[in-house]
Amino acid sequence: MCFDVDSAPPVPVIAGASVSHEDLVLTAADGTDFAAFLATPDAPAHAGVVILPDVRGLYRFYEELALRFAERGYAAVALDYFGRTAGAAKRDDDFEYMPHVDQTTDESVQADTGAAVEHLRNLGVDSLFTVGFCFGGRASWVAAASGHGLAGAIGFYGSPTRERGGPSVVARATQIEAPILALQAGDDANITADDNAAFDRALTEAGVEHEIVTYDGAPHSFFDRKQEAFAEASDDAWRRTLAFVDSHS
Repeated sequence: MCFDVDSAPPVPVIAGASVSHEDLVLTAADGTDFAAFLATPDAPAHAGVVILPDVRGLYRFYEELALRFAERGYAAVALDYFGRTAGAAKRDDDFEYMPHVDQTTDESVQADTGAAVEHLRNLGVDSLFTVGFCFGGRASWVAAASGHGLAGAIGFYGSPTRERGGPSVVARATQIEAPILALQAGDDANITADDNAAFDRALTEAGVEHEIVTYDGAPHSFFDRKQEAFAEASDDAWRRTLAFVDSHS
């Protein structure tokens, strides 16, 4: 997985921010119930984000990240991937996630993403983004090619060339319907400079608005309060994420 179970988003808490949060069980179009976590500002939100976690699915890191978005005025839903194979109940830190990851498909992940998008739209949010990490980074970009009507898709250290669960993001470039922001780790053994260059070429040839940012020397999963040596990269990635949402809302 990308983060340790005791990791936390490297984003300051806004003390006194008026937000609400709740655990949800959402239902995908295929009838599957799955777990999610909703965080909303008390004032009506115009923009919202669907947070797509790493391979472990929904756990505290992503609930905390949803709260950080809500403190800044965005509605946020973080979702779990494993409703079909592990149910919608809360899980402990010893959950063996990889057998469930192996049973996911792009179709199932996007069915769940669609339910989260619909939930936010039903709350009055009219400008929707996906924000994903690792496994979820790729899924975020796939979401932009899946008919959700997104305003943009952000991925942290996702693979644009991996074919886990369906065709790669590069292969889907002509289907992408929203601007793309990729925040990549320069010292990532599994996502190379060649992978990122192929992504850039494919998006350019498809006429997709995009920005690919690579943080030199940063490892996979650098966006973590425990990764103090890469705090500058994390700060910049968070700033770019908020600026991307604001500029495309």
